[in-house]
Amino acid sequence: MKRLFSEYGSVLVFLLLCGYYSVVTWSEQHPTNAAAGRSLAQSIIATHGAQSDTLIIVRDTVADRVFAKAISTELARLGGKVRETVFAKAPVDAGRALRRISPDDPLQAVATHHAGTQWGPLKVERLKRLATQLSLSHVPRVHFPESYMWPSFLTWSNILNVFKNNADIAIIAIGMTMVIITAGIDLSVGSLLALSGVISAVMIQRWWGGEDAGLWGVIAGCLIGAGICALGGTLNGIMVTVCHIPAFVVTLAMMMVARGLALIIAVDYQSFLSGGGTKGTPEAVKIDHQAFGAFSNGELFGIPNPILLTLLLYLLAHILMTNTPVGRYIYAVGGNREAARLSGVPVMLVLIFVYTLCGAFAGLSGVMDASRFEGGRPNAGELYELRVIAAVVVGGTSLAGGEGRIFGTLVGAGIIAIIQNGLNMQGVATYEQMVVFGSLILAAAMIDQLKKSTWALRMFELPQRWIKRPGRRETLQ
Repeated sequence: MKRLFSEYGSVLVFLLLCGYYSVVTWSEQHPTNAAAGRSLAQSIIATHGAQSDTLIIVRDTVADRVFAKAISTELARLGGKVRETVFAKAPVDAGRALRRISPDDPLQAVATHHAGTQWGPLKVERLKRLATQLSLSHVPRVHFPESYMWPSFLTWSNILNVFKNNADIAIIAIGMTMVIITAGIDLSVGSLLALSGVISAVMIQRWWGGEDAGLWGVIAGCLIGAGICALGGTLNGIMVTVCHIPAFVVTLAMMMVARGLALIIAVDYQSFLSGGGTKGTPEAVKIDHQAFGAFSNGELFGIPNPILLTLLLYLLAHILMTNTPVGRYIYAVGGNREAARLSGVPVMLVLIFVYTLCGAFAGLSGVMDASRFEGGRPNAGELYELRVIAAVVVGGTSLAGGEGRIFGTLVGAGIIAIIQNGLNMQGVATYEQMVVFGSLILAAAMIDQLKKSTWALRMFELPQRWIKRPGRRETLQ
């Protein structure tokens, strides 16, 4: 049981967190997905008949467009007619669409969602007044999907958003796991993420034609950005192994250097855009290439690309750590560096490899961030190192080195993602979340120490030699 709890305790914590946030977020749900749209179309046909004339009014958002398309497609399949689809940016747009109804061609139904029913033009009193003003033979009936009770946390869209928005943390955590298993640390990952995004954006915009860039130009720009971060990781590894500088100091210096370079490049690029006459500002370098955003914002089989990429990388990392000599070398170096060296393990190469890999994963995450926001942000990744280390340590990797699993890091990243999502849903400010994540690292480190020592158990023991006996004075041996 002790071993089971030690290896899978993070899974239990993950499940408990899911259960807790499911309870506290239990509320009424108002669906706006494709399934809700199809169900709504079927309800309209059942109420008004196959020849019903329907006006669709939704918001101008991606989710609402999917909802509206599902309604339109299902109505067409069932023989219904869609008079118009209105993507309203404000309630007044809905009112204008309703005023276009002609007395000679009355409207049977208005399809919308719960949010739309809260708009003034779609309220029953306003619709009756409009029907009187336009001399309509009847008042159009407003249809919207039925609500149901369900935890907001466990909605499919929220779950996908939670893991999609934290995919960069999870990917960096793979490299950080290997670094920490070797008894090292890397504080530069957040800054390297920003540097990668800015370099990739500048390469695509300035050197590969921006919106006219071809596929290979975009790929080359991304590889250059991620490759420079990998070189930064290599430099970290060399300084740690060859110069024997503590990893904390080396990566702290690299954190400052990489962040400074990201800001310098962004400032110089903005100055270049203005003709070089004025000093630029550290703004995001916008990427005009339309297809570039599909890397982070696209989907495959209904699952966002960042989630699929994360799962693939974790699978490969698991194979590397459990079924290859490199993985065994990493554990050996973390367990006892001198014993590993005497056993023929190339300690220096292993350390350089893990720091390089950590930098490469940070660079890849930077490309994902630039794709997600359609621009390289020089301030991206701030305090990411805190969340990445928290994910690794909560996942069971020992800060002392030699112990840790890739699967545990995946669970730890999920725990961090769930906690952040729950805190956001409860309105907790970012600076207050820092306290939570810092406390998590401290608690996980304390648990790791308790697992390796017996002093905590001895605290609760009552040694027989301390028991007072009648007629004798207790003395310590």
